[in-house]
Amino acid sequence: MNTPQLQRQFENAAARGTGSPRRRILVVDDDPSLRLLLRTTLAADEFEVEEVGSAEEAGEAARFRRPSVVLLDVTLPGMDGLAFCRRLTQGATYGQPTVILLTGAKLRDAEARAAGARAILRKPFSPLDLITLIDELDDLPAELVIGRTEPDAEQLLVYARDLGRIVEVERRQRRLLQHAYRQTVVALAEALEAKDPHTGRHAQRVQQYALTLTEAVDPRLLDDPGLEYGFLLHDIGKIAIPNHILEKPGPLNAAEWHLMQTHPTVGAEILSDVTLLEGHGIDVVRSHHERWDGGGYPDGVSGADIPVGARIFALADALDAMTSDRPYRRALGWQHTTEEILSGNGRQFDPSVVKAFSLRERQLRRIFDELWVTTA
Repeated sequence: MNTPQLQRQFENAAARGTGSPRRRILVVDDDPSLRLLLRTTLAADEFEVEEVGSAEEAGEAARFRRPSVVLLDVTLPGMDGLAFCRRLTQGATYGQPTVILLTGAKLRDAEARAAGARAILRKPFSPLDLITLIDELDDLPAELVIGRTEPDAEQLLVYARDLGRIVEVERRQRRLLQHAYRQTVVALAEALEAKDPHTGRHAQRVQQYALTLTEAVDPRLLDDPGLEYGFLLHDIGKIAIPNHILEKPGPLNAAEWHLMQTHPTVGAEILSDVTLLEGHGIDVVRSHHERWDGGGYPDGVSGADIPVGARIFALADALDAMTSDRPYRRALGWQHTTEEILSGNGRQFDPSVVKAFSLRERQLRRIFDELWVTTA
């Protein structure tokens, strides 16, 4: 099976997962290992799967849980597959499901057609080809379909090969999805900065500062991809702040300051249903204006009660704010900014983050020089 076919199967699975009812599949085969392979493969593709080892068991299962498709081995103990196929397809008792016959023995097409089978798949076969066959049967002409087979191959080897293909495509899909997430987040950050042009590329600069500090404080935090996205989207709540406040050239009055202080909670509410940001990411959005001494906002928490990602980001955000021109003041020089950060140790900033700043100060300065040259 080629990659485009696999891609279509993933798209079909996605469609079934967005509101469409899952198709019920009944697997009837006396080989437990094959039943396990089929149950695992089909369940991964969003089918609802039940499996039994005989026609007699299948009759009970199909009577009460009407399957849409029955995968039926021809050679069964007790009643054989062809006889049971006739029962399934020639009366109303079982809802006349689509029957795909599985066989490792010789079977004439005429016998399968007379029994009411919709398709034949000879063993060993590719489980992925089986999924394709199930998906396509409804659109094919109403005549017996002979599925593709795998001559001179063991079923487990065929399955292992298919599993490798599934993993390959899934990894590719995951990389594409992660890239799409990143592009979307960056676009949101740039849209926000278009609303507040005085900040330049603040989100990109402060993200790089925060990642550098996180590596020094606790690199394990970077295992959560939502943290980086939280760094980029920390000020998304400013969408709700009027431009005349964001661009005001002088100090804010009490009412304006109160409104400005709502942007962390507004941002957290906007992103609350974004699964990717659950955990450290949403913590950064809500708590990046908290202070180590408890004098911050919106919750006034202090010390270790402030999420660690937000503590790291608070210093990174302050670093960029002090080294940037704002409507109400000119940017501070790097040395002056460094002195201000060190003076905030244990008051505005977590001491462990200030220590990380001291250890990585040269690296942070390089980021400052590079990004201001390219974005100023």
